[in-house]
Amino acid sequence: MNKNLSDRALEDYELVCKAVEGNDQLAYATLMERYKDSIYHTMFKMVHNHDDAEDLTIEAFGKAFRKLATYTPSYAFSTWLFKIATNNGIDFLRKKRLKLLSIDDSLEKDGAQDFSNNLKSTALDPEERYIRQQRKLIMRDLLNKLSDKYRIMIELRFFEELSYQEISEQLNLPIGTVKAQLFRAKELLYDVLSKSKAGNSL
Repeated sequence: MNKNLSDRALEDYELVCKAVEGNDQLAYATLMERYKDSIYHTMFKMVHNHDDAEDLTIEAFGKAFRKLATYTPSYAFSTWLFKIATNNGIDFLRKKRLKLLSIDDSLEKDGAQDFSNNLKSTALDPEERYIRQQRKLIMRDLLNKLSDKYRIMIELRFFEELSYQEISEQLNLPIGTVKAQLFRAKELLYDVLSKSKAGNSL
């Protein structure tokens, strides 16, 4: 253990130990409460969009909590968490940037050929349509294994693409409750998916 850790960092490490060894939900909640605002502000500075920043904040905690057993106190938990969040934000921006490439941009500097001359048709062939339909059926099947509360959250956010505010208004719930339940829903869905993959590999 790093002897130069601050008192706050030592407290965080104790919470990490409780979360990992005892599956202490209060420890998880305390860690999230301590850093969610800071992570959100960092993500917002990167993406300049409230909803994207909220999603990236939830994803950062999800990734960190799944990897929590790998954390070592050679540096502060906050440093480790912010690195995960920042890397996740960079990946998000990289993917978004690729989507925003103009098809009229030239492939090479001062080149005559543009992207539009080299793009393949986006139309799905019959096999690709079948695969996509099967994936949707599998995802629906996984969602049906969640309780109604969490299934509805996932459907509204990721299938209907509603904002947190819209979900809050539609379900008559505080935005904080919507965020917390969505975080839990994604965790449960990940667990179901992991068990499904493990079962298929046997």
